[in-house]
Amino acid sequence: MKFGMPRFMLSFYSLSVLAFLFLPILVVIPMSFSSASSLQFPPPGFSLRWYAEFFSNPEWIKATQTSFLVAFFASLSAIILGGLAAYGLSRWQFRGRNVLLAQFIAPMIIPTIISAVAMYMVFAKVGLLGSIIGLVLGHIVVTVPFVVLILFPVFENFDIRLELAARSLGASKVTTFFRIFLPNVLPSVLGAWFFAFMISFDELVVSLFLSGRNLTLPKKIYNELILQINPVITAISTLLIGFTAIVLLIIAWLMNQGESQSKGLEGLFRT
Repeated sequence: MKFGMPRFMLSFYSLSVLAFLFLPILVVIPMSFSSASSLQFPPPGFSLRWYAEFFSNPEWIKATQTSFLVAFFASLSAIILGGLAAYGLSRWQFRGRNVLLAQFIAPMIIPTIISAVAMYMVFAKVGLLGSIIGLVLGHIVVTVPFVVLILFPVFENFDIRLELAARSLGASKVTTFFRIFLPNVLPSVLGAWFFAFMISFDELVVSLFLSGRNLTLPKKIYNELILQINPVITAISTLLIGFTAIVLLIIAWLMNQGESQSKGLEGLFRT
């Protein structure tokens, strides 16, 4: 006798949870096209005025550019540092490896505000507070754990027989890494990079403590919400929702490509 929730009830429950999660999005998107001067739902009319105000306002554009700049360099550094850490942890067995892995993931567990306060105190002493470099370093601390968490199982499950075969044919360690290992895990690496980019782009707490006068887009939105509820934020939120959806689709496609390559390699060795 099987126990558990019937399939139709499980489907209804899952759809209900999804509807609850997406309900705020279904409210924000129509309001971004509203012709009203304040937030109203349902909108009294259709207008693109808030999108036009966002793209014509130099402060919003500058904040967006700063967020893209910081997210690009932070995610690029995170994929290099976190990728090398994940590679080393997955390739070498040594005492205390799990403890070291936990240390890399610890910033995900510690509340972000604690890390932000600690970095604020350190950066204030070394003169990096309020600088783009300091902001990028702070975002690297936040994004590296996600890269390690994503890439460690990918690297650990990679079939090492491919590398051994290349080495037996005379390839050096460097050649094996760049010609054999990296091309096969590249979809997962790119997926981790996109994920780190979105984490950095959306980071608010670290930016509040470290950015100074360098406003990022989340900090600019936060400042606007303190003073007043600016309808431009609904247009920005809609653009970010669309951008995030595209990035998530890319990540899902890249991860699927990585899984397909792994299955293909397993089938090659089985034959």
